[in-house]
Amino acid sequence: MSSANRRALAALAEEVHSCRLCPRLVEWREAQAANPPRRYRGEEYWARPISGFGDPEARVVLVGLAPAAHGANRTGRMFTGDRSGDWLYASLHRTGFANQPTSERRGDGLELRDAYITATVRCAPPANKPTPEERDTCLPYLERELRLLKRAQVVVALGSFGWDGFLRSARALGE
Repeated sequence: MSSANRRALAALAEEVHSCRLCPRLVEWREAQAANPPRRYRGEEYWARPISGFGDPEARVVLVGLAPAAHGANRTGRMFTGDRSGDWLYASLHRTGFANQPTSERRGDGLELRDAYITATVRCAPPANKPTPEERDTCLPYLERELRLLKRAQVVVALGSFGWDGFLRSARALGE
């Protein structure tokens, strides 16, 4: 991948991190950070939208629904700090896509090889149910990621919402 594409993914991540386009999601993610469950009290929450994570030259892209309120919304990395991530990263490690089986926080040394993880919606939604309008507001981020992941050959949609988001993005890209 060209250094220009790497820089474009990094610039996109910064753009995602500063997004405030969906008032309901902004309010929810910040409220969850301000009043976390007892087990996370005292931890500093990320409480911003989550960008994709992984190898910019990945051939495999995993697309999820959205960050978990006390997982990625807390840690700042998709599927990090929650039970679904425990299973996912252990599986990626067993199959050679991750250098370690756990993902506890940003900066914990986890690296993905030939895999990239992203989501349809970038903020934790109430009851894990974003609205169609919130999905549509976030889709351009997924579209831009997919456009920059030029080597991607396989997409693994994690759930029907991830699948729907990928199909909508692929359609918008003309694929």
